[in-house]
Amino acid sequence: MYISEDQIRRVLTYEELIPAIRQALIDYSAGRVEQPLRQVIRVQDQAGNPSGWFAVMPVIAGEFMAVKTVTFFPANKGLPTHLATIELLDRATGEPLAVMDGRLITEMRTAAVSAVAVQALAPDAKTLGILGSGVQARSHIEALRHVQPAFREAGNVRVWSRSSHNAVAVAQAMSASAVNIEETAACDVVVTATSATHPVLLGKWLAPQSLVVAVGAVGPQLRELDDEVMQGCLIAESRQGSENESGDVILSGAKVFAEIGEILAGSVAMPAADRRVFKSLGMAIEDLTGAALVWKAMRS
Repeated sequence: MYISEDQIRRVLTYEELIPAIRQALIDYSAGRVEQPLRQVIRVQDQAGNPSGWFAVMPVIAGEFMAVKTVTFFPANKGLPTHLATIELLDRATGEPLAVMDGRLITEMRTAAVSAVAVQALAPDAKTLGILGSGVQARSHIEALRHVQPAFREAGNVRVWSRSSHNAVAVAQAMSASAVNIEETAACDVVVTATSATHPVLLGKWLAPQSLVVAVGAVGPQLRELDDEVMQGCLIAESRQGSENESGDVILSGAKVFAEIGEILAGSVAMPAADRRVFKSLGMAIEDLTGAALVWKAMRS
């Protein structure tokens, strides 16, 4: 069975995905998920020039196995920069159950992880700042509005992008405000969803008790956050992933306080009410979770 993005869009909802992702993060931190680090290959064109990245992400959890292949080609014209395919398999037999487009699942599960983190780490937040103007900017506004009613008010969501034109487009589409980076960074929750390779968010702009949700800069040499931001209490989606795949963590020398799944399960106490940083890199268990919801919906 092949499931297209259009079919996925009709059946996958944040109402189902967010609680499913919450349980998946708890299961991961409890050791109930078999998931190695993603394997990443640098792609060169036929002339030998670097052109993109190719990653493979396998996982076993619950009744399923899955593997996602994902590519990132930043110079794509007429195509999304991120493209992905997910294969879902039966854990008991190894039988392939479905192959599905992975782009939308990746987009939605990333935002759903952030929604779970905001729900747990900043339940009283009133204002949301988004740094970036790509698909993750829009999906984060949509997903976070599911868990934080205050974000549904237009004046409480601010957007900044290096492209002011793109920031305005996102703001108009999502009933938000396009403002400068300092105003965006002063919000209670600040999401960094950029393609930056060097720090774009500076700690001096942040409110004392803000939550930074960092979802860009996947790679040991890439950064979105400066060292001052990284002095906040660091909660990771995955300790192993952050320590091996996040330039923000590796290059700043920051130490992971806890995984979000540990906090959700209550095995680690909530950190003190000072600045918090949640680092999200994306995990195969999240792709499996989204794919399983889609597959079950398509069979019903």
